[in-house]
Order: sequence, then structure tokens, then C-alpha cells
Amino acid sequence: MTPQSPFTVLAAVAAGREGALRALLDGMNVAGKAGTADPANGVLPFGLFNKLHYARFALLDDSTLADFDLFGLPRPQAPPLYLVFLGVCDGAADAQLAEFAHFAGRGLSRIFSHCEGFNTSTDLLTWMKSHDVHVDTHYVNRIGRTVRQVREESALQKALSARVPRGAAHGTVSDPQVLRQALLDFVKDEQAAGGLALTEPESTPPGWDLRNAIHFVMIPLMLLPLLLVLPFALVILRRQEKTDPEHCPRPDAAAVRAMQGLEDHDLTNSFTALGAVKPGWFRRALVPVILLLIDYAARHFFGKGHLARIQTIHFARWVFIDDRRRVLFASDYDGSHESYMDDFVNKAAWGLNLVFSNGFGWPRTEWLVFGGARHEQRFKHYQRRHQLPTQVWYRAYPGLTLGDLERNRRIRAGVDADRMNDAQALAWLRLL
Repeated sequence: MTPQSPFTVLAAVAAGREGALRALLDGMNVAGKAGTADPANGVLPFGLFNKLHYARFALLDDSTLADFDLFGLPRPQAPPLYLVFLGVCDGAADAQLAEFAHFAGRGLSRIFSHCEGFNTSTDLLTWMKSHDVHVDTHYVNRIGRTVRQVREESALQKALSARVPRGAAHGTVSDPQVLRQALLDFVKDEQAAGGLALTEPESTPPGWDLRNAIHFVMIPLMLLPLLLVLPFALVILRRQEKTDPEHCPRPDAAAVRAMQGLEDHDLTNSFTALGAVKPGWFRRALVPVILLLIDYAARHFFGKGHLARIQTIHFARWVFIDDRRRVLFASDYDGSHESYMDDFVNKAAWGLNLVFSNGFGWPRTEWLVFGGARHEQRFKHYQRRHQLPTQVWYRAYPGLTLGDLERNRRIRAGVDADRMNDAQALAWLRLL
């Protein structure tokens, strides 16, 4: 089993370089599809890297910091503009960064030359590693599902689907066992001829299972002493919830239209958002604990096809920046932006509140998890105002939703199964 790893290279954009950087990033996209990366673009040809699931470049220009002025509060100290290069890969992130530097070093150097501290003498790989920010919470829809597996299982589904009589989908096959065996024979012949590949999963990296088991045990033990201060924390929390500023004005219509122009070019979309943590020591202490708990749940309970009740998120991450004064959130999800937000409101509003109610201006909550995102319009206004454009976004398997990936996984499992009864064989054929 090959686990997935995130990378998040973050750097401040040098003064006077924003315009040239935007033009360079725009040139990496498919013509007529703003924000959608051309896999073969001449700057960073993402399609060369067969372990890369998703990647993006985004300029973090946070206009919502001005919200602090409305309440007479000092703004968090931050550079005017960041560039973030983030993604998810199979295996170690350092190995992926090294592969980028080796095969696309010239193009990446062109991009990062617009950032502070990067010049012609800078070692690219060392610089990227030094700017690779720790990801505090990382969610993977199905831990261990590699890019190669996705592509091979998609090819298998297409090949088998083309050979199945249409009646199989409606249960009118006279002998499902005979048809299944014919399809299995076809797969073997195609594998022998090199037409289909069904690669066995690689071995789990040495020590990964042990580290995972230690993490599973140690995190609850580390957090156990916090139970002693929980009553005091709840008193402080409730007192602050009654007085925290709420600021959820309707977002600028032109900005929303510009954001919508980056969406729905495929069945999957990206989401990038940035927000400031509420001022004060209490929230800055609380958010790391919450993100640690969510990371724990994502690692041990939610890496098997769902995040709580939501089954449309491929990957997601929360990252602290600016000395824990701001949080960057990024995700890759199926469906429209509106359906994505509705999923959260209807299925996991409490989870949204758990994290984002610590963000400045969030709709008012009670006891951290109630209210907040349940105020649907205020929540939707808030998240649109904090959403940022993704200048360049790459995905390794366009046109495939998580529903497709799960169906294809079950098809592959049916090919590998030694035997099935008639009912199981018919259910497998219906997948095709």
C-alpha cells in the first residue's frame, strides 16, 4: 500500500512582480479554460509526473483582512501577497519535489524567481523544501489509492463495459457465471498481449504501519490532560462566542462571477480559501488542538471513501501560516460549488463550525458546533468572500468522480475474486 503525501510550497511574492507572475501562470492553462492547467504546458508539464494526483498554483491575496478595520482591531501581520504551490502525490512529498526539480527545474525556477529570496543562484530543490509548510490536517478520500491504480482500473472498466451486453445492467443475463468467465478470459488475454495492466499494489513503506499505530495511541494520550482544563475552556469559549464579531456581508457580484468562470470545466472542482483566526490567545491555542483532532480522524477513520457523511471530497488540507494567525484551506471535490456547500450545510455543519468558527467574522455559534454554518446564507456569503481564485489547477484523471473511482475499484476486486455465486456475478456485471 502506497500512502499519499501533501506538499505546500509557500513564498511571498516580490514587490513589483505580481503582474508578470500572473501572466506566466495564465499561460500554463488550457486556452479558453481559465485556471485549468494544460498537462503538457511548457513551464511545468504536470502530465509527466505519474505519481501526482492534484496540484495547483494560487496567489493568496486576502482582502478580508480589512474586516478587522471595521471593528477597530489591528490586522494580522502578513506579506501583501503569497504564492502557494500545493499538491498531493503517491509516496513521499520530498521525492515528488525532487522529481519536479529534475524534470521541470527551469520552469519552476521561472515561477519562483518572482518570489522573495529566489534568484539565479538559488538551489531550487533546497529552496522548495525550505518553503514546504507543514500541513496541519490532511484528508485523503481513500488512503493507498494511487494514480496508477486509478488509471488502470478506469481502462479496465472501459474495456469490459464495451464487451458486456446491455441486458446485463437490467438483470436479463441468462447465465451470469458464463459471461463473467468470458470477461475474465478476455482480461487475461489482454494482459498477456499488453493491452491491459493490473499492477499489484506496492509494499507499504517500512515503518509506516508502526508509525501509524503509534500515532493512533499517542495522540489521545497526549490530549488526555486537556480534559482537566475543559470546563474552564468551555466557559471562555461561551463568553467569547457571545461577543465575537460576526461579519458576513454579501460578496461582490463581480468577484463571484469571476470565481464562477474558473469552475465547472470538469466534473471536479478546486476550492482555495484563506482566513484569519480570531484574535487572542484562546483561539490561537484552540485551533491547533481542533486541527490535530481532525487530522487524527482523517488518518484513522475517514480515509476509506468519506469524510463524515460527505463522499465527494478527493483531498483536503488545513495549513497554518503567519505564525498561526491565518489558516489556508484547499480541497478538490466533485460537483458544483453550490452542491459542495450544500453538502456541508446539510451533512456536516457541526464539523465546519468546529474548525471555521474560529475564523474572524464567522456566523455566530453556540458551544463551538451549533449555529454557524446552519445560518445558510450567512455561511455561503462568508465562504465566497474568503475563497480565492486558483490560477493553475491540475488533476491527473479528469472526468472521473469519486463515484467512478469506487465503481472501478469494485470492478477490479471482482476480477481478482476467486469465485462468485450467481447473485454476486450479476451484481458485478451491473457495475459494467
